[in-house]
Amino acid sequence: MTPPVSELIDLLSLERLEDNLFRGQSRDIGTKYVFGGQVLGQALSAAQATMASPRPAHSLHAYFLRAGDVEAPIVYDVDRTRDGGSFSVRRVTAIQHGKVIFFCAASFQEEEPGAEHQLTMPEVPAPEDIEPQDPLPAEVLAKLPVKVQRWLDRSGPFEFRHVYPRDELKPPKRPPFQQMWFRLTGPVGDAPALHRALLAYASDFQLLGTATFPHGISYYQPNVQMASLDHALWFHRPFRVDDWLLYSLDSPSAQGARGLARGQIFDRAGRLVASTAQEGMIRARPLDAAPVQAA
Repeated sequence: MTPPVSELIDLLSLERLEDNLFRGQSRDIGTKYVFGGQVLGQALSAAQATMASPRPAHSLHAYFLRAGDVEAPIVYDVDRTRDGGSFSVRRVTAIQHGKVIFFCAASFQEEEPGAEHQLTMPEVPAPEDIEPQDPLPAEVLAKLPVKVQRWLDRSGPFEFRHVYPRDELKPPKRPPFQQMWFRLTGPVGDAPALHRALLAYASDFQLLGTATFPHGISYYQPNVQMASLDHALWFHRPFRVDDWLLYSLDSPSAQGARGLARGQIFDRAGRLVASTAQEGMIRARPLDAAPVQAA
C-alpha cells in the first residue's frame, strides 16, 4: 500500500465517539475548503459502521450546505432511520464549529437476485494505451498559488488517465463530455465497504468540471467560483477501486449560475458498477470585475 493510499484509508477510518457519533479529520489536497469527496466518503463510512447486518449500500443522496474548514475535525451524527426486512436507511449530519455543513441519506439492501440490464460502456482506449499526463514544468507550477500547486500534484492516492485531456489552465471550449480511467495507486484489502467509501471519495473528482467545458473556464481561474450543491451516488454491482474504472461524464445543462453533471462508472470488463449526478454552483466574472462572492 502506497503512503497516499494509506493516508486516505486513515482519513476514511473515523474515530467512534458514541454508538452513532463519529469524528473525522481533513486533508488539504489543494481545494480552498474541505474536498467534497472527503465528506461523502466519511459520511458513508459512518453510516456503514452502524449497520448490524452486512447489507451493502446501494444509494447515497447528499447536500453540501456550508464550506468545510480543512483545519478542523468534522463530527458525523448518524440517525438509524429504518431497519426493515430488506432495506435500511441512515441519515448522516456533518457538523463543524457547531453548524451543519452537510447531510445525506444512505440506503442499504440485502443482496437478492432480480432482473438485470445496463447501458453499454463507451468505446475508449484501454488505460494502458493512454499515456499518463506529463507534470507541469516546474517554472509554470511555481507561478501558481500554493493551493493550485497542491491540487495539480501527481502524487495523490488516485491515478487518472484522461481519454481526451484538456489544458485546465487555458481551457478550450468543448462539448460537455469526457471519459477518464482512474484507480488507486496501490492495492487495498477486499472489504466491499471500504471500496464503496473510496469510490464515494473519488466520485467527486472531475464531475462538476464537465459543466464548464462549453464555456472555456475552469476551477483554477481566479475569476471562477465553483462549489458542489448536492451529490447522488448509486452502487449497482461489486467493484474494486484498486483496478481501473472508467468514469464517463456528461453535463446536460447549465443555467442560473448552476451546472448539472452526470457520470457512469464501468469496470474493465464493461460492467456498469455505479452512477453519479451532481449539481453545483458555477460563477464566472470578467477578469477585471470584482471578486466572486461566496455562496
